[in-house]
Amino acid sequence: MDLFPAIDLRNGKCVRLYQGDYGRETVYGDDPVSQALAFVAAGAPWVHVVDLDAARTGEPLNRSVIAAIAAAISVPLQVGGGVRDERSAKALFDAGVTRVVIGTAALEDPAFVRRLAARHRVAVGLDTKGREVAVRGWVDGSGRDVIDVAAEFVDDGVEALVITQIARDGTLEGPDLEGLAEMLEASPIPVVASGGVGTLAHISSLVGLHVGTRQLSGVIVGRALYEREFTIEAAIAATRAGA
Repeated sequence: MDLFPAIDLRNGKCVRLYQGDYGRETVYGDDPVSQALAFVAAGAPWVHVVDLDAARTGEPLNRSVIAAIAAAISVPLQVGGGVRDERSAKALFDAGVTRVVIGTAALEDPAFVRRLAARHRVAVGLDTKGREVAVRGWVDGSGRDVIDVAAEFVDDGVEALVITQIARDGTLEGPDLEGLAEMLEASPIPVVASGGVGTLAHISSLVGLHVGTRQLSGVIVGRALYEREFTIEAAIAATRAGA
């Protein structure tokens, strides 16, 4: 299972939101490039970036920062937030992004996801409140069930499903193991877990989550790293335990 250390961008700074609430923001630094380099130096196999401004408004306010991160690091870069059309996706790939995560547009224009996945590396981001998928930076509900949405992209070339339980995100209280197990059972697409990881034991629980022969392909970790609940080296070791 791969570790994806997270950099959430707002106004060019590294931040974290609590349960997706833009009014409950913690700023962890003003140099995202240095933070990305530190993750890579510690052995991270990926870096995961979310443009929170673009996720909420669709405006790519942090694109220059994302390009600078892509130019600086030597590992794959996964980016989500506000990728809702061909133009925005192309700009990110042209900037050196390895894989884009598409959330809102996956519900509003699934054909766009299929077209893009035929030519580029694409993940679908499914951010949920309970089982309902939320859109536009977690602000609005879609009225759609997460399992039903995931089923639409089987055999379309989507590389991964990034599953975030919003109520867990930024809380450090543990991942949604039940929801993740349901997704592993329902979809053959690789699943990346996001939200709630606060201890190494939480990572171990994700490593140990199996449904038949299926298991998670990755985990995104943010706040726990910034608040030094554990080191990135220890997190990487936990993801590889039993491999």
